[in-house]
Amino acid sequence: MRHVLDIDRSILGQPWRWRALADDQRGGFVPDDLVTQLLLARGCPRDAIEAHRAPSIRGFMPDPSIFRDMDAAAARLADAVERREQIAIFGDYDVDGATSCALLVLLLRALGHDARPYIPDRMTEGYGPNAPAMERLAAEGATLIVTVDCGAQAFDALDGARVDVIVVDHHQCATRLPRAHAVVNPNRLDERADAAAHGHLAAVGVAFLLGAALVRELRRRDWFAARPEPKLLDLLDLVALGTVADVAQLRGLNRAFVAQGLKVMARRGNVGLAALADAARLTRAPAASDLGFALGPRINAGGRVGRADLGVRLLTTDDPAEARVLAAELDRLNEERRAIEAMVQEGAEAMLCDRRAVCVVAGDGWHPGVIGIVAGRLKEKLGRPAIVIALDEHGVGKGSGRSITGVDLGAAVLAAREQGLLVAGGGHAMAAGLTIAADRVAAFAEFLDQRLAAAVDAAMAGRALLVDSVLAPGGVTPDLVTALEAGGPYGTGWPSPRIAIGPVRAIKVDVVGNGHVRAIVAGDDGRSLKAMAFRAADTPLGHALLAAGPTRRLWLAGRARLDDWGSRPAAELHLDDAAWAN
Repeated sequence: MRHVLDIDRSILGQPWRWRALADDQRGGFVPDDLVTQLLLARGCPRDAIEAHRAPSIRGFMPDPSIFRDMDAAAARLADAVERREQIAIFGDYDVDGATSCALLVLLLRALGHDARPYIPDRMTEGYGPNAPAMERLAAEGATLIVTVDCGAQAFDALDGARVDVIVVDHHQCATRLPRAHAVVNPNRLDERADAAAHGHLAAVGVAFLLGAALVRELRRRDWFAARPEPKLLDLLDLVALGTVADVAQLRGLNRAFVAQGLKVMARRGNVGLAALADAARLTRAPAASDLGFALGPRINAGGRVGRADLGVRLLTTDDPAEARVLAAELDRLNEERRAIEAMVQEGAEAMLCDRRAVCVVAGDGWHPGVIGIVAGRLKEKLGRPAIVIALDEHGVGKGSGRSITGVDLGAAVLAAREQGLLVAGGGHAMAAGLTIAADRVAAFAEFLDQRLAAAVDAAMAGRALLVDSVLAPGGVTPDLVTALEAGGPYGTGWPSPRIAIGPVRAIKVDVVGNGHVRAIVAGDDGRSLKAMAFRAADTPLGHALLAAGPTRRLWLAGRARLDDWGSRPAAELHLDDAAWAN
């Protein structure tokens, strides 16, 4: 594929290539059909352009019954509603788990049933169902437990459960399933092809499908003859938040979930989400990026460094005063999380080794609540999968990993568990969690190196910066940013448009905030533009910008964004890479 601007090796060491556009489109957008170009470049078939232009739930929603055990799960839940049984919703402590749990609690509340949410403590209970918690819930009266965003690998806890259990999950499954009344998971190995095609759903998306199946089952039983039917679509704000925060692929049904969920969120009907937006100082309608960078981290903060149930309590409260208190506490915990994360990252970076395909680092006393974030930072820094392990005083490590496209880390972790290298472990292609004895870390790293080296090499060899258009600085305007947003929502699997500009000269460059590099650049068209390289001060990109000066010319590549801090919105470029111009 032809290189963009003949750049075969950028400052970050990668070629620039065109995204999959037709030859006559390369180098610029056609303004009157911009959205069509963006959709085609992201793999949308021509005959599905209109459906993807404005993704709707109706257009992408499958029949929930295509998923194995879905009808059995809906029927058991309907029985529990009719019989007024005590239902417990057992969720994971991350955003996907919190939103999944909150969605089912709110839906059951709308059906006149008060379900009990339960979120395990990350430090004392760990991930997923555990036998003591399941015993306690049963002893306190629960006759049905629904696990959300967990349970696919909880063999011991579920095999011994004394009550009916429904598993609602999206993590990869082993050949054996845990004992349960129903296991609803598009990533079951025995799932049918039409259902397995939805394996990219976050758990909250699977929970929404279960909610739809439950409402349909109750409708069939005439449950709504004397009571109103709940408005399931009003819960899409939770689905959007969990989907984006869990870095799920934004294609197909997930795009519809997020597109429509953002509209629901803008109405501020969920008082907890409204209070959280206020705490995050979001004064406009939220965008998909806000879910991942502003709201999601605050929900996560409760499970990482605070009380695990704070997120679910916030998302399910109908008391504005309580919501403000909970949102303020999550905002405070998020700041505390940032400080802890910085310390762990510093320690992890001191241990980096270039010789392995998968970076595996372990440290005594690291906080388990931030290792996933640090793993993500290392992955971005190194361009290869990373696993960060926090070792406790008993010689037990809790690990979290993040992968790169083309490298299935979850399957590798499952294989390591089957080989006896791990106490526990699971996940999906892009992320995984594990428990390991300290004396097995080296053997685990060697196992990953042997299993994944070829896949990592192939993924890194094929690495390139994909560009949608080349513009002069004056072409990056607020109107362009607004037009580009019409092709969204953007996220993992549906990347936001990347623009190359230049050649430009750096008029002013400085370091601001927490290691961000800010540059004012001017092009041959006489127009200037602000460019930001976040957390780049100590990277080759940041070093190049700071050394450029007004005499050396650069090509810049990144995402056009609106800077709305001033009296009038202005466009700026958030940088992904740069290259020296001749």
